[in-house]
Amino acid sequence: MKIFLPILALNIFLFTACQNDEGVKRMGGGPNSELVHNPATAGLPSDTNMLARIVFEESEFDFGTATEGDIVKHDFKFTNTGKVPLTILNAKSTCGCTVPEWPEDPIPPGGTGAITARFNTDGKPNDQRKRITITANTYPNETRVVLTGHVTPTKEN
Repeated sequence: MKIFLPILALNIFLFTACQNDEGVKRMGGGPNSELVHNPATAGLPSDTNMLARIVFEESEFDFGTATEGDIVKHDFKFTNTGKVPLTILNAKSTCGCTVPEWPEDPIPPGGTGAITARFNTDGKPNDQRKRITITANTYPNETRVVLTGHVTPTKEN
């Protein structure tokens, strides 16, 4: 009996806490749903019409061969083909040797910009593949570009 009552109380709590209100049941959302527009709601088609779209001239750049210690720099140029201004929230690489820079101001529809990638080859000999992930108000919200190439080791190594 001592175990039965706590289990019964827990079950009652779980079943009542997980029930949805009428707004959620009607796919209208909860009390704050009008404040958030999520274009990728399960069970509904994606509404991507009112989002920015980032289209890169190239998603991968092969820098060829560099000597260890060189700084490789490349601009990944893009266009906002969406209907609203493109806002880049973040750009990050898979390691600290590659540093991306991005425009802070919104890019208007039809406007262009660039993600500048700087790859420090110091201590990075041989074949390299450095991915940069861009987070923006697009669908999907992450886009990737890649720097590839070969780093020739210095004779000191």
